[in-house]
Amino acid sequence: MRRMTADVVVIGGGSTGSGIVRDCAMRGFSAILVERGDLAHGTSARYHGLLHSGGRYVVSDPESAHECAEENDIIQRIHADAVEATGGFFISLQGDDLDYADRWVEGAITAHLPFQEISVAELFRREPRINRRAVRVMEVKDASVDGWQMTWGAVRSAQQYGAQILTYTQVTGFEVDQGQLKAVQCLDRKTGEDLVIDTPFAINASGPWAGQISALAGCQPVEVVPGRGVMVAMAHRLVNSACNRLIKPGDGDLVVPAHTVCIIGTTDVKVDDPDDLAMPRNEVQQMLDAGEVLVPGFRQSRAMRAWAGARPLVKDSRVASSDTRHMSRGMSILDHQSRDGISGVLTISGGKLTTYRLMAKNIVDVMCEQLNDPRPCRTDSEAVPGSESGRTYSVTHRLAEREADRLRDPIICECELMSRQMFIDLLADIAEPSLDDLRRQLRLGMGPCQGGFCSLRAAGLTCQIGHFSPDRATAALRLFLKNRWIGLWPVLYGDQLRQAALDNWIMAGTLNVERLPQSEEEVL
Repeated sequence: MRRMTADVVVIGGGSTGSGIVRDCAMRGFSAILVERGDLAHGTSARYHGLLHSGGRYVVSDPESAHECAEENDIIQRIHADAVEATGGFFISLQGDDLDYADRWVEGAITAHLPFQEISVAELFRREPRINRRAVRVMEVKDASVDGWQMTWGAVRSAQQYGAQILTYTQVTGFEVDQGQLKAVQCLDRKTGEDLVIDTPFAINASGPWAGQISALAGCQPVEVVPGRGVMVAMAHRLVNSACNRLIKPGDGDLVVPAHTVCIIGTTDVKVDDPDDLAMPRNEVQQMLDAGEVLVPGFRQSRAMRAWAGARPLVKDSRVASSDTRHMSRGMSILDHQSRDGISGVLTISGGKLTTYRLMAKNIVDVMCEQLNDPRPCRTDSEAVPGSESGRTYSVTHRLAEREADRLRDPIICECELMSRQMFIDLLADIAEPSLDDLRRQLRLGMGPCQGGFCSLRAAGLTCQIGHFSPDRATAALRLFLKNRWIGLWPVLYGDQLRQAALDNWIMAGTLNVERLPQSEEEVL
């Protein structure tokens, strides 16, 4: 058994947890973050990529709208390398409730949301694929944000201030003595070693899993309602701005450009287990149908992949327990000292990726208050590593990089323009990585072939440089392809079906990958 010591343990390695550990470290606390998988492995990786202007909430949740508007500016400044400043539109179509547009304008003014009404002709000039039945358009400061890049940026900043990050480390229990937290018990999932972190404080930022974590400390149930959302990525940027329907928020009313693709989302259905997220075909069909309304021809474009994420919604007494669509998107901080008699444990839930930094600030403020140790927050004024220039990226940024090194650094993934050296450098930085761990930072296999070609090169490269044995590389390749398949089967029609068939012929036919020697090592 291994022991460590810290002023605070942060549980959960999504955007909120990464923000909290960064805030703690910047205030001078010794902090350790523990995450049962890889960073941004859960909810923060399974969303539509929108950096909210606040426009979606100006009618239903003005407070959340105002928070989004303020944090949007901060995120674009401190996480510039993770943001594409696409801009966005809210669009009324013929037949929509035009009174809602008037209420939206009133709400935007009240929430101090920057916006302007533009002509339909200007919309069509900038977004020529949008439905010609558009009658009213509001321009807002929506943007596209890479959740993995943002989370890793926050974590690297935290590490510069001394924080320690433990991935694939699962919380198994808490040591509490006379109502005071003493330690957090963990399991290293890669080595099987037990770990105890002596600490007087733990912050539970595990999102939809928050209730499971708090129960380990003997607390009463935390009322977090997982809301499942299904999204579909199309193989092209059908729009270059975030395009929203100017209607009461519903299913499939948002299309977001994300790198070289666009994403439509999302459904919103209450589920019991955030680890068991189905992707019903009718919900995938619902997204494609909704996309067709906003962007005619949407269904004829290539649907590349589908996935589902679980929103960590706070139970809202104003709506039915199953109505996750209309639950508040605001954040909630739960003090287990006042509620459960356990000092040194806080839980945060709700909120949005856009407001992750504000959520971190608010809960670390509460921790400082309980410790009677006030320390100011500085996370809004300092850019994370890689964003010091303050310049957001454009969709062509990797093309420009490859133009510069194309003669000396071969491409491994053509779809995402990932070079050999990018792969080798990251492989050396991560202990015992899977190909999916590398994918989350490099976008390996996230283009139209979905790993059909680049995964083989990547697996072979791990052997060529002696990082993996052949058996382990094969096991890593199998796991990578299995995980890609989860998002492929719901959209197997048309061009994507043809691509999947080609990939299958390559993997199963030419390479016989299912019958290659199996590694005895488990690949997480």
